[in-house]
Amino acid sequence: MVDEQSSNAELERRLATLERRLGRGEQRTVAESVFWAILHNLFPEEARTHMKAAGREQLLAARVYLDQWIARLDAGEARDNGNEAREKIEIK
Repeated sequence: MVDEQSSNAELERRLATLERRLGRGEQRTVAESVFWAILHNLFPEEARTHMKAAGREQLLAARVYLDQWIARLDAGEARDNGNEAREKIEIK
C-alpha cells in the first residue's frame, strides 16, 4: 500500500510538471520525449545537472567564437569602405 501511494504521488508530480510545461507552450515531439525519458532513466540527477551546465558552457564558447567572427567581418567591411585609418609607410 505504501509503495502504491508513493508511486501515485510520483506520477502526480510528473503529471503536474508536464502540465506546467504544456501550459508554457513547451511541446515536445515523440522522439524528444523518448530521448528525455531515456536520459532520466540512465543518468542520476547530479549527472544531468553537470551535463546541462556543460552544454551551457559549450554554447557560451560558440557565442565567443561567433562574436569574434562577426567582429572580423565588420572590420573587413569597414576597411573595404575606407572607414578604417591606414598607416602610410615610406620606402626609401
